[in-house]
Amino acid sequence: MAKGKTESAVSQSLNPVTRYLRETRAELKKVTWPTREEWLRLSGIVLVVTVAMAIILGLADAIGSQIVQLLLNI
Repeated sequence: MAKGKTESAVSQSLNPVTRYLRETRAELKKVTWPTREEWLRLSGIVLVVTVAMAIILGLADAIGSQIVQLLLNI
């Protein structure tokens, strides 16, 4: 860091892309990453919910299609 300049003055004089990358790197250092066990558990939950919603939406679509088909055939 340049002598006599504050950190904000230095960051303002940088190229916007460089400043963005430095700020992003600083924020990523603050992140609390999940443990392997947490990651596996949460990924499992996401997969189960995704499959459940796919089944529900598929059934709703099939039922809706049958209703429309019955109404159009009458």
